[in-house]
Amino acid sequence: MNEDIQFILDSAQESMDNALKHLEKQLANIRAGKASPAMLGSVMVNYYGSQTPLSQVSNVNTPDGRTITVQPWERSMLQEIEKGIMIANLGFNPMNNGETIIINVPPLTEERRRDLAKQAKAEAEDAKIGVRSARKDANNEIKKSDDVSEDLKKNAEIDIQHLTDKYVKKIDDILEVKEREIMTV
Repeated sequence: MNEDIQFILDSAQESMDNALKHLEKQLANIRAGKASPAMLGSVMVNYYGSQTPLSQVSNVNTPDGRTITVQPWERSMLQEIEKGIMIANLGFNPMNNGETIIINVPPLTEERRRDLAKQAKAEAEDAKIGVRSARKDANNEIKKSDDVSEDLKKNAEIDIQHLTDKYVKKIDDILEVKEREIMTV
């Protein structure tokens, strides 16, 4: 196969991989009933004047499926961490016991589960758009290739379509698992 075509195929696959990784990262932030440190992944804390991720100023643990504990490395950070969790607007009510912050994760209502499933579907759709965009870019690059025969171009476009189908299937599979996780009580 022509080197230019191979480069186009490789870069398309890399773009599709990135769309998949982004989806997995986004879905990790969608709560599925069980408490998880990832739920606080978006929390930023004012650490001596600069906004810092919560994970860089404390240990975040889940002692059980309904509780998240935040143990700051400096006790003086308790108020700032509590404020950061409230500002993040995650629907949690942090309790400060003077040493750690304890967050009780309420069980999800049926309506909330449906909303989260919709959110997961939207993220999956965004990932599919990313994959299709990579396909479109690759096909445009293939069409621009002057030193490649028409047969090679057609075969490359077929390869790109197979790659696209494979990634769309992966996205559907990941979404199915996440939806099942969200809807399980």
